[in-house]
Amino acid sequence: MSQESADHIQYDIDDKPPLPEALPLGLQHVFAMFLGNVAPPLIIAGAVGLATGRTTFLVQMALLVAGVATLVQVFTVGPVGSNLPVMMGTSFAFVGPLVAISTQFGLPAVFGACLVGAFVEIGIGFSYDYIDRFFPPLVSGIVVMLIGLTLIPVGMDYAAGGAGAADYGSLMNIGLASLVFFVTLGLNQFFTGFLRITSVFVGILVGYIAAIVLGVADFSAVAQAGWIAIPTPLEFGIAFEPSAIITIAFLYAVTAVETIGDMTGIVAAANREPTRDEIRGGLFADGIMSAIAAVFSAFPNTSFSQNVGVINFTGVLSRYVVAIGGGLLIVAGFVPKVAALVTAMPDAVLGGGALILFATIFSSGVTIIDREVDLNHRNTTIMAVSIALGLAVEIRPDAIANFPELFQTVLGSGLIMGGISALLLNIVIPESGSTDTEPEPPAEADASISGDGGVVNED
Repeated sequence: MSQESADHIQYDIDDKPPLPEALPLGLQHVFAMFLGNVAPPLIIAGAVGLATGRTTFLVQMALLVAGVATLVQVFTVGPVGSNLPVMMGTSFAFVGPLVAISTQFGLPAVFGACLVGAFVEIGIGFSYDYIDRFFPPLVSGIVVMLIGLTLIPVGMDYAAGGAGAADYGSLMNIGLASLVFFVTLGLNQFFTGFLRITSVFVGILVGYIAAIVLGVADFSAVAQAGWIAIPTPLEFGIAFEPSAIITIAFLYAVTAVETIGDMTGIVAAANREPTRDEIRGGLFADGIMSAIAAVFSAFPNTSFSQNVGVINFTGVLSRYVVAIGGGLLIVAGFVPKVAALVTAMPDAVLGGGALILFATIFSSGVTIIDREVDLNHRNTTIMAVSIALGLAVEIRPDAIANFPELFQTVLGSGLIMGGISALLLNIVIPESGSTDTEPEPPAEADASISGDGGVVNED
């Protein structure tokens, strides 16, 4: 990292900005992650047809657990936590498989799988020194791309009004979703600073206001919701289905890679790499807090990449600022009316923002591949085959309908099929014999001018 990056820092990791300055900075972190944190419980609740009050509870728990997990990451509890400004939230990586599990086995099996699977990430924290080579940027980039690709149809369903809705695809729904989509896109591309960072949040807010003006937002649940509520463990019960556990266990390995990448991105602004203790503590926090989340009816938590962008954009690395954001989430988690306001949002409004989010997740995977991976014959083959297999079972699930139920549950998810394919192919296909050879001097000179990494095609 250049000295220019270090000079960009306004507050370092252990600095404490004055409260009048720190409070809006912490609120900005909440704005950046808010929709990403509440969308997964809304989508999963919609898939199983939960009543409004039960959906409100899921959103409430998502806010509360994200806040507590953030504070654990920032301040640590023994070896648990990274001591870095890591903002935590509900992971999108689990949404597709959890929707499938919830519709097949019910929510108790979802929380059982999330509880047991969390020990995989805890185990990765313990053994990180020995297994990190199995999760290179090639694998993590493919998985992140598949997260976005497999979720885009879900976002489109919401934009049209929600799967199975009587007014699915109505002009009202498409219009609201389009408003959110284009406001978000415009703010992101043509503005800078606060409006760009919070473009998704502002786009959703504009769409929500439009829905209120048009009379399509129902606030009856807000009126019925209380002001204060204490979380109840095992509100939906818990059950253990082997196929569901296997599916979710793999996803915890994937999110471990994502968390390591986020911590690396955070400390890169401070001109250094994360220490082994920071990585280990961060993975412990991910796993342990996700296990606790399952007990309190929340879904797995992980670091939020959009908040890494906020940190690098503002130059404010202070973990105390991120802690303020975590504290605000905890307060919101104890107030059901906040969750009820989120739940009252029309599906089309959520869908317009979700489409942008899911597309951005895909582009994040592309960025990982472009920045970290040599696109030689071996690596492009692994990428192409993994994405093809993942999309194949996602688009045509009936193709494996005659396989055993365990196989259908685990590999019927495009994310799991593609992710396992990438992991195995990366292990099996040797790196020797690809285009990773020493370039000839003329090519090397050209590469130094173009700055493209000097990849030479020998085919």
